[in-house]
Amino acid sequence: MHTVKLRLRTAAAAIIAILFILPLLWVLTSSLNPGNDFLRYLSPLSVESFVPLRPNFANYANLVQGDFGRAILNSLWVCFVTVVVGLAICASTAFGLSALRFRGAGIVFGVVVLSFLIPFDAIAIPLANLFRDWGLQNTYTGLILPGIGNGFTIFLLRQFFLAIPRELVEAARVDGMGWWGVFTRIYLPLSRPALVGAGLTLFLFQWQAYMWPLLIGTEPAKQLAPIALANLQGQFTVDFGQIFAGSLVLTLVPMILMLRFQRHFTQSMTTTGLKD
Repeated sequence: MHTVKLRLRTAAAAIIAILFILPLLWVLTSSLNPGNDFLRYLSPLSVESFVPLRPNFANYANLVQGDFGRAILNSLWVCFVTVVVGLAICASTAFGLSALRFRGAGIVFGVVVLSFLIPFDAIAIPLANLFRDWGLQNTYTGLILPGIGNGFTIFLLRQFFLAIPRELVEAARVDGMGWWGVFTRIYLPLSRPALVGAGLTLFLFQWQAYMWPLLIGTEPAKQLAPIALANLQGQFTVDFGQIFAGSLVLTLVPMILMLRFQRHFTQSMTTTGLKD
């Protein structure tokens, strides 16, 4: 009886996995057909709808040679700087809110929580007007700044930091270690899973952003990948092959990172849920 249940669960899991994989496989196959040739395999569906029997990489070559290739590099650079600078700012803020005792800490933490409860798109337009007045439109600084102070990341790291035994901090302070030493030599080494999870959160925030790059990165030289992908659709013609290829590239980058760091990401989320 137990074996039958196990087989049924395995079969159900396999079916669900196939249902998730099929759309991605269809996009991959369509991206390997030149132009709009994928339309020939839509009705009726056949093996060639999901398996690239005669792969053609012209769509990817055209993407790399056009604005999309530069936009991908822009997105990678913006995400890299956001993760590095954002982790430094968010981790130090979370450390201050979890390890230091000062008046108004509860109010500051409340503001941090409130900041990620408000959808960013709701404040994007007035914030973009401010950035234009400050001369930050079409600059990497303008694209990066909103992503480095992420309230949700601060919240995750603070909850993780609260689990670090207070006795370790007190012992280090008795031995004469300063707060910077406590942060860099005790908290950061013990928080690798949380830092990986926080880094992925910052990366995904920037990688999938659309509204903010649309408002700030209007010049082709400062366009990010989601905007370049949307611009592949012309006024009178649409090359779906290139759009599928671009969509697949935008999907694969975060997918590879998630598969590489999923253990740390899951551990950070699970542990955070047990704190405080």
